[in-house]
Amino acid sequence: MKRLSFLALLIISALAFVKPLQAQVRLNVNVNIGNQPVWGPVGYDYAQYYYFPDIDVYYDIPRRQYVYLNGNSWLFGPTLPARYHFDVYRGYKVVVNEPKPWLHPDVYRGRYARYKGPGWYGKQDIIRDSRDSRYYVVKGHPMYGKGNNGKGNDKGKYKYKDKGNKGHGKGHGHGHDK
Repeated sequence: MKRLSFLALLIISALAFVKPLQAQVRLNVNVNIGNQPVWGPVGYDYAQYYYFPDIDVYYDIPRRQYVYLNGNSWLFGPTLPARYHFDVYRGYKVVVNEPKPWLHPDVYRGRYARYKGPGWYGKQDIIRDSRDSRYYVVKGHPMYGKGNNGKGNDKGKYKYKDKGNKGHGKGHGHGHDK
C-alpha cells in the first residue's frame, strides 16, 4: 500500500511540474515595419539590412545608416556620398537578415548580381506607394497619422495607384536570406 501511495504521489508531483513547463513556451516574432524607410521594398515584416546591388552598398535599418566602401574600409553614414548619384526610391533593394553582411561582400555580390543594372530600376514596389494599412505606421508614408490604426480599408482615400507585388520580393533570390 505504501508503494502504491508513493507511486501516486510521484505521478501527481511529476504532472504538477509538467504543466508549468508547457506554459513557458514563447513565440518570438520580429516585426520592424515602422522602422523601415518609406523607400524600402514592400512584403517584409522584418528587415535588418538592405543591399543595393547597383552600387554595392548596404543600409542598416535599425541604425539608419548606409554602409559603403571607401578604399579598403567600410564607412558608416546617415547619407550616401554624392559620388553615388543613386535614387534609393527606384534602385533595387535586397533584404538581408544576416549579421554584418558587408564583412562578406563577395557572397552578396555573387548572390544578387542579377539584380544589378537598369533592367531592375524602378521595378520594385516601395512602402511609400503601398496601400497596405500595415505600412501606415511608417513615418513619411502618405497615410502616416491619417490611417485607421491598421484596422482595414481606408475607404478609397488613397492617392497612389495599387500596383500589387508583381512577384518581386516574395521568394527565391528576391531578398529572403535563410
